[in-house]
Amino acid sequence: MYRNLEECVIDLENNGHLVRIHEEVDPYLEMAAIHMKVFEAGGPALLFENVKGSKFRAVSNLFGTVERSKFIFRHTWESVQSVMALRNDPMKALKNPFKYAGTGLAAWKALPLKKSDSLPVATQEIQISDLPLIQSWPMDGGAFVTLPQVYTEDSDKPGIMNSNLGMYRIQLNGNEYETNKEIGVHYQIHRGIGVHQDKTNKLGVPLKVSCFVGGPPAHTLSAVMPLPEGMSELTFAGLLSGRRFHYSYKDGFCISNDADFVITGEIHQGETKPEGPFGDHLGYYSLTHPFPLMKVHKVYAKPNAIWPFTVVGRPPQEDTAFGALIHELTGDAIKKEIPGVKEVHAVDAAGVHPLLFAIGSERYTPYQQVKQPTEILTIANRILGTGQLSLAKYLFITAEEHQPISAHHEADFLMYILERIDLRRDLHFQTNTTIDTLDYSGTGLNSGSKVVFAAYGDKKRELCREVPDGLRQLRGFENARLVIPGIVAIQGSKFTTYAEAQQQLQSLSGAIQEKGELPSCPLIILCDDSTFMSETINNFLWATFTRSNPSHDIYGVNSGYENKHWACDNVIIDARVKPHQAPPLVPDPTVAKNIERLFVKGASLGGLKV
Repeated sequence: MYRNLEECVIDLENNGHLVRIHEEVDPYLEMAAIHMKVFEAGGPALLFENVKGSKFRAVSNLFGTVERSKFIFRHTWESVQSVMALRNDPMKALKNPFKYAGTGLAAWKALPLKKSDSLPVATQEIQISDLPLIQSWPMDGGAFVTLPQVYTEDSDKPGIMNSNLGMYRIQLNGNEYETNKEIGVHYQIHRGIGVHQDKTNKLGVPLKVSCFVGGPPAHTLSAVMPLPEGMSELTFAGLLSGRRFHYSYKDGFCISNDADFVITGEIHQGETKPEGPFGDHLGYYSLTHPFPLMKVHKVYAKPNAIWPFTVVGRPPQEDTAFGALIHELTGDAIKKEIPGVKEVHAVDAAGVHPLLFAIGSERYTPYQQVKQPTEILTIANRILGTGQLSLAKYLFITAEEHQPISAHHEADFLMYILERIDLRRDLHFQTNTTIDTLDYSGTGLNSGSKVVFAAYGDKKRELCREVPDGLRQLRGFENARLVIPGIVAIQGSKFTTYAEAQQQLQSLSGAIQEKGELPSCPLIILCDDSTFMSETINNFLWATFTRSNPSHDIYGVNSGYENKHWACDNVIIDARVKPHQAPPLVPDPTVAKNIERLFVKGASLGGLKV
């Protein structure tokens, strides 16, 4: 059980999970490039001891593998699982009182502890410019805090037990920010911090914000946990770290006594500045938009502080391990929240938010001769109205019948759906609605559409296992490639307007229809590069579902409306890059070449297999 980040670093090093980098490394692109190279190889955590332009050390890849993350929390993992299970189902304590006797005590021990005599982080006051100003991608607007713990309080119920601790990105410099005096805070109004700001706005006072960086790794994970109603993130931090969260107040701001760094400041109503671009988890840049401006009050650093960071980009990245940990701790919560749900999988390879796979129950029509989706349609609406799941654009949902299935086996799950779906009945659209703010495939910021692919019943078709003749030699389209059975990618030309795209898709669907029926290939993907699209299942999941808006980019062969319901014989998704989409993240090749000096024999990372 770690009291601070330094103890975690030493423990990881002693057990072969961390390597120190002694050479000077540039925080502009180099540190991120090294991190990504080591992460991709499944390598260790990295302690950068010589960060150019800063006296502080930095650590990354702490959570780079699920195994390392569980090692970090090995002393508290089981007790936390017990408490989470109890929160999800209090009846468990009554059914098995001896097993859960300690959970109440564990929760009590995790309550935050206010201390007025110990403020190690406040012993050193610094400037923003003193921090390791890490920029991950060439087009980023500046340096960002990528593992912040952003703390705010409820003005109606002040105090730590009604506070919010969230991971909202913080831009430290660049754009129009006045150095050392202003930073950017990127969040949506429905998040906890947004609710708190709305309340202070009504009172006509600024929102006080504390950004904690570092401290025990449990504090970082707590900032991204979707916790049961009524459980404080700081209580969870105590549970997971095995030690109460220690805090104090200074100048009216909450200070984490365990953090390595604390940035305090205020957000005033209506004051914004351009924030971004930023290489984001969808694999593209989120572009520049006005977001709240935080006026810096003071910045603190404890002696020998360590700056933790990660790199955000096309999955998989370090936050993939975050997701796996969260799923293990809270996997049953969604079942309690949405009756009938057996599994919901936010597909990491597609950037998490764009694509959901779900398994539900189908009990409404047990005696009907024709099996069709009924209960799972009700469940689909509940899923798309629940928390961050509501940001999804695509939901594929089914129910088990004669064989067990898993939503985490992406290719098998899609094939199961495609074998059973009735494309004249089982597609359901929601138009002019909300999607992820970071998703630029839609009609505007946070605006787009959703579609549900619901399938249940007997197998309707055998899926093609090679490209059907009807998809070869189509004028204006080329290089048809099989992605997985039932899905074929076809390469098309670029376009500049949706009107032009619609004409091209009408031409494609008409040409396919002329070739005759293609029941074995229910899903066709029009893309810029079908070789890339078909190369791996992850390429398909990423490119298809991050580059399409269902209402605008789904077409069909022999499509039409039947009682206001859209139907077709084969679905075509236009997954070409749209003119309005943000650019993808592309590493700088010069930087990639420069960091090779650290991987040669005799250098700090020379012994790694990368």
